[in-house]
Parts: sequence; structure tokens; C-alpha cells
Amino acid sequence: MRGRVLKTTGSWYTILSDEGNKFQCTIKGKLRLTDFKTTNPITVGDNVTFNVEPDGKTGVVVSVEARRNYIIRRSSNLSREAHVIASNIDQALLVVTVDFPETHTEFIDRYLATAEAYQIPAVLVFNKVDIYQDHLYDKLRYLLSIYKPLYSCIKTSAVTGENIAELKEMLANKVSLISGNSGVGKSSLVNRIEPGLNLKTAEISHYHQKGKHTTTFSEMFPLSCGGFIIDTPGIKGFGMVDMNKNEMFHYFPEIFKVSASCQFNNCTHTHEPGCAVIRAVNEDAISDSRYNSYIKMINENEEKYR
Repeated sequence: MRGRVLKTTGSWYTILSDEGNKFQCTIKGKLRLTDFKTTNPITVGDNVTFNVEPDGKTGVVVSVEARRNYIIRRSSNLSREAHVIASNIDQALLVVTVDFPETHTEFIDRYLATAEAYQIPAVLVFNKVDIYQDHLYDKLRYLLSIYKPLYSCIKTSAVTGENIAELKEMLANKVSLISGNSGVGKSSLVNRIEPGLNLKTAEISHYHQKGKHTTTFSEMFPLSCGGFIIDTPGIKGFGMVDMNKNEMFHYFPEIFKVSASCQFNNCTHTHEPGCAVIRAVNEDAISDSRYNSYIKMINENEEKYR
């Protein structure tokens, strides 16, 4: 029988069959022992083949189909190389907050670069706009000035419902991954988009009264507007995986575009004479924060990054 993985909890997998039935499955021992370079041999979004047990409710996964794409991050488990967050995705949404908590631009840029590397369209969702005033709203405008020319951006509030209808329209009939730091309001947004899900949230503080998601495992939920949304646990850091530092500039669209005018074909855009990228940064055509993220990413020691 064929189906799609909706949820993984380590040893058990919730699978929605092509016929619309759910099964709780384990994986075949041989599949588990295969020398995977990731912490998880099966992830949410995978299409799998499984055998149903006599009870008609459980099964055993015997094979995983080739993934159309996936999004991956360096794992905190030092015995493995990386953790696949989800696969077969149409778009990746990153929920960003300028405060309560602050999403740092380097984290945003790492996420966007990963989406670029795996050819997944990215959307930035600037949440909690109902509580931004004065300098915080100035900061929001600043971030939008950086990212709006490069990526789809939308301002939302899970409290007031601002732009929730527009966000839901963006999700319709697509498989969408939604990610972000802990406390940015992912689960609250998902509950606004699909109220019947009732995902758990927890208060951060009495001051802003925003929900902090309590997601433990990635899980895929069907949407009434068509398609699926994949809710993920909060991500503190985003370590880069399988990226050649000499190709890193490919994953920054504005740097890649300008790089065609560099004097040398093998320009690293860090120090070379005649570098069009450095010139663009000095002329404010490329933002300092994006360029600084690029420099950190090509120079970092991945083994030490969390």
C-alpha cells in the first residue's frame, strides 16, 4: 500500500494512505539499519510503501520513494550529519518576529539560503505586527526593505487576524512547511488558518500575551482550502549542510545577480579587486546584513555551529 507520512515520533510514523485512511507504522529493520547520513531515515512528507498488519490499523514501511526536494539542517546529534525537516514541499514559510522574541537576520538568511539550495520557494511571514510601535515598527520596515525585493513577504497577526485570509490563500492547494524560532507564534497562526486543528500554544509572558508553540514533532495537517501545512518544532539555530562555500553566493539572489560583473570568474566576493559584489555593498545596493551573513556562512566552522 502507498501513502504519505504525516507525522514522525521517532519509532512510529502516522501515514495517510492514498485511499484516505490513517495507519500507525514502524519501519522495516533493514531500512532502519541502512547507512543514512541523517538522523531520520523517514521524514514528514515522504511518500512510502507499507504493508498493513492483520489488525488493519498498523503497518510496516518497506520502502521510501525518491524525494522531489527536502529541507535540511545540521543536527544537534553529533553522531549523524543532519536532520531532514520535511520533504516534497511546494514552499517554505519562515515566521519572523522583530521582538518577543527577535528573529535575527543571520538566522533568516541561513533559512533562505537553504531553501534556495534545495530549490524551494520561500515566504517570510512577519508576525505579531499588532504589538509593534515606534522603533519596533521602524525595524519591521527596515527588514521589509531588505527582503521584500527578494522574497514574498506578508505581515500578519494571529491576534487581530490581519492578513490571515491572504496567508490562507497563499497556502491553498500547496504543501507548505512553516518554521521559525520558538515563540514566534507559528502554532497560533496555524490555528487561525485552520481553527479546527487546535494546536497547543503556551504563553510567553503577560506583557504581549502571545502563544509560544509547544510542537514536539513535525506534523503535516490537511487544510480545508486544499493542500497541507507542516508544523515544525521551534528552531534555535540553522546549521548549513552540503553547501560548497565556493558556491554559497548562488544562494543569495542579489549577490549571484551582481557577481556576473566581477572581474574574475572565481571571485569569492570577499577581497578580490574588481569585485562587483563588494562595490554593490559599498554603494548600499546589497544590504550589509545580508553580505555579513554570506561572509559568516562561508567562513564558519560547521562542527562548532549550533
